[in-house]
Amino acid sequence: MTSDNDSLFALPLSPRERKVAAGHDPLAPLFEDEPNFKRRWIRTFRELQELRDKVRDRGYRIVMTSGSFDLLHVGHSMYLQEARSYGDFLIVGVDSDAKIKERKGPDRPLIPEDERLKMLAYQRAVGAMFLKEPAHKRWAMIKSVRPDVLVVTSETYTPEEVAELKKRFRCEVQVLPRMAMVSTSGRVRSLQLGHTEGDRPFDIFVQDDRG
Repeated sequence: MTSDNDSLFALPLSPRERKVAAGHDPLAPLFEDEPNFKRRWIRTFRELQELRDKVRDRGYRIVMTSGSFDLLHVGHSMYLQEARSYGDFLIVGVDSDAKIKERKGPDRPLIPEDERLKMLAYQRAVGAMFLKEPAHKRWAMIKSVRPDVLVVTSETYTPEEVAELKKRFRCEVQVLPRMAMVSTSGRVRSLQLGHTEGDRPFDIFVQDDRG
């Protein structure tokens, strides 16, 4: 009989997953190098909390970060790898199409949310992804995950907000500096103007990681 706590992991296993999960550990596919997209995409807050409990019950440190990840590039990959280094399992919040349009205008995102989620599943550092919608309350994902470590960038929160996050969620907050890589917005502007990377420098990479 399957309990409610196993509902997240009730999807059929592939032959490879059956081998890995021979010990009946439902988390095993999430620690593989394979994308295992259907298992990594967490669709509800309830499932997010179930995953959190299962990971923490095994003694793993949970890291969380968030962003748009539109036009995924090397700066994103470096950011995710750095975030993952602060713990054992990285959960990534991904802004939905509607959320990005609200903030960046009707021409964004360039890549639809389902494709952005799939691309993240192929990132070695990523354990799971959750889609963030405009209707979600501020910091709702942080509240559900209760990460041991929250990774943000220096452009996202004020020092006062960082202090509030630490106090409210009793977690470590790691503020990463800017990464000197191409930004999505910079690349879009250059493409619109007909520039190539050799014509002019792209903008500094900034990851938008509001919870």
